[in-house]
Amino acid sequence: MSVSGKRSSISSSHKNGEPRTSTAISCNSGSSAEDSSDDDSGDDLICQQLKNKTASNLDCTYWDIQKLIKYTRAGNRTATVLALTCLKEHELNSVSCQQAIRDIGGIEVLINLLTTADVKCKIVALQVLSELAECTLVRRSITDLGGVPHLVTLLASPNYQLRLLAAQTLAHVAKVNKASRMVRKSYYGLARLVDLLDIPISVLERKLEQLSDDEVQMLDVAHAGARALWSLSQSQKNKKAMQRAGCVPLLARLLRSVHRNVLVPAAATVQQCATEEIFKLAMQKEGMIPDLVTHLSSDDPELRKHAALAIFKCAEEKATRDAVRQNGGLDPLVQMLRAETAIKDGNNKPIVAALSGALWKCAISPENVRRLEELDTIELLVACLKSEDNEEVLTNLVGAIAECCRSPNNRVALRLADGLPSLVALLSGTNPKLLENTVSALGQVAQEPQSLKILLELDGVRLIWTLLKCSDPQVQANAASSLCPFIKHAEDSAEMVRSLIGGFELLVTLLSSNDKRVLSNVCATVSCIASKDKDNLGIITDYGVVERLASLVTTEDPTLRSHLSTAIAHCAVYGSNCRKFGLLGIVPTLVDYMTCSNLGVLRATANALYKLSTEPYNCICMFDSGVVPHLLQTIGSSDEHLQESSAGCLSNIRRMALAAQQEF
Repeated sequence: MSVSGKRSSISSSHKNGEPRTSTAISCNSGSSAEDSSDDDSGDDLICQQLKNKTASNLDCTYWDIQKLIKYTRAGNRTATVLALTCLKEHELNSVSCQQAIRDIGGIEVLINLLTTADVKCKIVALQVLSELAECTLVRRSITDLGGVPHLVTLLASPNYQLRLLAAQTLAHVAKVNKASRMVRKSYYGLARLVDLLDIPISVLERKLEQLSDDEVQMLDVAHAGARALWSLSQSQKNKKAMQRAGCVPLLARLLRSVHRNVLVPAAATVQQCATEEIFKLAMQKEGMIPDLVTHLSSDDPELRKHAALAIFKCAEEKATRDAVRQNGGLDPLVQMLRAETAIKDGNNKPIVAALSGALWKCAISPENVRRLEELDTIELLVACLKSEDNEEVLTNLVGAIAECCRSPNNRVALRLADGLPSLVALLSGTNPKLLENTVSALGQVAQEPQSLKILLELDGVRLIWTLLKCSDPQVQANAASSLCPFIKHAEDSAEMVRSLIGGFELLVTLLSSNDKRVLSNVCATVSCIASKDKDNLGIITDYGVVERLASLVTTEDPTLRSHLSTAIAHCAVYGSNCRKFGLLGIVPTLVDYMTCSNLGVLRATANALYKLSTEPYNCICMFDSGVVPHLLQTIGSSDEHLQESSAGCLSNIRRMALAAQQEF
């Protein structure tokens, strides 16, 4: 709406030809909803500036605004519209304007105008509010003065401009936590915003110059609605409510648009909501992944960033990883990362983090790793690793390296690219996620003989063993798992392990952890130590490893059962450990393991029972616990190790029975 001409009759400063002066303030302007939902970054600056302003040095703009608000409050319809129109022409983000509007209660006046029956008054009031709402303090004022319910009501207005301006204002105001909750709890608040996205695909697929005026208006409203949903998607409860309101099919439709102003907030909302499992499933159902892959090649850096972030968050699911590969998404991810890292610009960290994160999650699938190997991705990741200092980016890069190094060829490529020193250097950091990925990567690389030698020269074993003391259970678990290839493959690994002061005691202590993954991987490490050297087995026996292992047999976790049974089998061959295990009552529980269908658990359990059956007391316990029928069944397995262990256990039980008969 435009009202012209009569400003001079209202604004004395304009009439006198006085120039307007203003001081810029720091506000959260722009459409990005990636700021925190209640950003206080500008508040201190604004308040300090306002305190420093005294009545003696307030400029003419301050008094101008005061007069216009008075006209708005006391005038008739025409005067109100003219006053608001003049108010729009001021720099509403200046200190003088903000202070003047707040001092005279202008925000409350503007909110009251939203309840009038006059459409023109409401439109101009919303135009002022939408610009003022770019500032954090004004957003809070609008929220505290009850403006949010009125804005939600206007979303259902038949007037196009009212819907548009109400959505634009909400896009700013909804960054305040309280306002975000109010929209969700208000009558049809989120549903009305979602309805704004419902425009025909024919409008989205045609260029702007091909659209009619009504279709352009529909597009503008959809853009404003998408921005508002972007702001609201900071809240987990809002994400679920938006999904229930049916936003996923509409967002999927917007992602097929040719209009950037709709694509960016739609993609941003999708990537924000992609943290919810129910939303990920809905995205797969609507076929969003191919569209996100398409946008990876967009000319718009913000759109590329949101598309990569959405893939990063969704690629935990195999279906998503497959869809990315099948739609050719791996190539643009690698190409974009190569291009972004070549820029050497500190401002592109968010998109580098998004791209490296997407590669990390996509590399979980072996099929994707094969394609990444063809694209020389390891060399690129190592180059990025050497020049990067941002921990978020480093975490994603190392995660991608860890997944890629499951392939033997990539382990060699990492060594040839001189990436091992950079990885070992990261072990001295404190970021848990980064440490978790780093030790995982080193555990994979240590399976390659030449890389293992380099890691030993770099003192990698000691650094990884030290991480067993980390308070984060995921770091502990990955560190324990990564130690296994060092212990298995290193020359004179027994002496290497003994040289780590306090290492055995620390390892046995971790068998009291409450984290099942830590317990599983520590059991695997105990197995490696016990199988490599009898002296080391004796040392951990002295530290009470038998009692600790026996206390874990009641677990229901199949992975822990497998590693635990293997550890028991290797520890049972030393001294009196076999009888100790029996006296601690683990045999009946191990017999119960034989009822499961997991081949790994069956193989490890049968081996443990075989080793324990060398003790007559344990044979009696096994027989009384009904192990024979289970062994007769597993002896016919196609797995050779399971066959041998089952047969050996049956043989020992039979030998014990024959010896008992001869005695009688």
